[in-house]
Amino acid sequence: MSRALRTGAGLAAALVLTLTLGTLGAVLTRAEGFTGLGPADWSALRFTITQAVVSAALSLSLAIPAARALSRRRFPGRGLLITLLGAPFILPVIVAVMGLIAVFGRSGFLNDGLAALGIARISIYGFTGVVLAHVFFNLPLAVRLLLQGWLDIPAERFRLAAALGFGPGDIARHLEYPMLRARAPGIFVTIFLICLTSFAVALTLGGGPKATTVELAIYQSFRYDFDLGRAAMLAGVQLALCAFAALLAARFTLPSGFGTGLDRPVARWDANSPMLRAQDAAALILTSLFLLTPLLAVVMTGLPRLGALPAPVWQAALRSLLVASASTLTAIALALPLALASAARPGRSGLETIAMLPLATSSLVTGTGLFLLLRPLASPGDIALAVTVAVNAAMALPFCLRALLPAARELEADYGRLAHSLDLTGLARLRLLTLPRLRRPLGFAAGLTAALSMGDLGVIALFADEDSATLPLQLYRLMGAYRMQDAAGAAVLLLALSLALFWVLDRGGRAGA
Repeated sequence: MSRALRTGAGLAAALVLTLTLGTLGAVLTRAEGFTGLGPADWSALRFTITQAVVSAALSLSLAIPAARALSRRRFPGRGLLITLLGAPFILPVIVAVMGLIAVFGRSGFLNDGLAALGIARISIYGFTGVVLAHVFFNLPLAVRLLLQGWLDIPAERFRLAAALGFGPGDIARHLEYPMLRARAPGIFVTIFLICLTSFAVALTLGGGPKATTVELAIYQSFRYDFDLGRAAMLAGVQLALCAFAALLAARFTLPSGFGTGLDRPVARWDANSPMLRAQDAAALILTSLFLLTPLLAVVMTGLPRLGALPAPVWQAALRSLLVASASTLTAIALALPLALASAARPGRSGLETIAMLPLATSSLVTGTGLFLLLRPLASPGDIALAVTVAVNAAMALPFCLRALLPAARELEADYGRLAHSLDLTGLARLRLLTLPRLRRPLGFAAGLTAALSMGDLGVIALFADEDSATLPLQLYRLMGAYRMQDAAGAAVLLLALSLALFWVLDRGGRAGA
């Protein structure tokens, strides 16, 4: 590992530690005291764990039949369907909430249908709505991860199973269940962590004494009480929960033991019966309807209002684009040296663990800690966008690292010794070797970061004034003012900008790669 890479990775790690543990320490040092968890805090903790467990379990359970159907079926438009099913994961939360309300809300399609049948309407708010929204966001992630697991089963295993006369039940028992045993715990914990630290969903669909998450309780401590002690204590509880969940996943995740294959195409003869064909078709149709109908509802409602949006919405859109661009550059600048250094010293540097810290920390505590550190230098309104950039970059870092690390390890294994023998270091190595070989994952990581930052409704909700509101916050304010037509138009604008940013950056990474 070159000195320049060590220095860059060290600076990136120091900045990440400052943004996570350092900001938590800033909140702790300014807290006036700790009174322990009160009844409302225990209620929030129970609700948080319960909804996260239920959301993760439902997402994983519903993803299994959909992923299996995609793995053993080939049909026209399959690639497009896989791409569309992944859209909710990068969808702005506030847009998805509007879509879910349009379908499942009090006056939504589903409730109108139930009323026509004489059945009582259901409420999307509270526990049901929070779980529904989390399943909507995380079902696509679970499908993609499980699909990759099915595709990683070597074709030779299926050929051997055919030679042994295995039926569908035998295939499931000897090939599919071991794969699920290896993959499911990690996927469950990943979704559990995402739901555990979710804020915007709880803010819009939760709330109230019976539907408050820990993250929402942290927001309320800052926003309404400015009780730094309670906020820091809740953030510590959340950090401990996330750490415990990660250790649990490592304890129960086992290797599948399939070994390697020759990367031959998999011919699935075991699912040709009419019943299994109908089962797979039903799984894909129902999953597609659940994920794509809310998006279609938002577009149909908001598209006619797009041209009549008020000026503050367009100004907020420009601010969001600037924030997303700055967040993307910052996240990539942090992730690239961390990924390269981790690949150069696998399992020994601890950098990968540091880069994953933002997954377990509260973005609200990070933002507030930064405000407290910078308050002697500037007022909150003046630095709201800059703090949002820093927090968005930190929150996107684990996803960027996961996108870059496998390719960085391959780069080190294939070209590391050659580059060292040629004394190819510093900017020359970055320009001639690293960037060309990592172009594809860099484009994907940049697109993902830009889309997630574009739709973020977190720290900005705490401190932004009228002159620093981003598009998601402006949309939330329109919904709060019951200007639903304008809100629908703003949602379409936000959706279009988020998807466009992801498509442009991801395609730019794939072009010429």
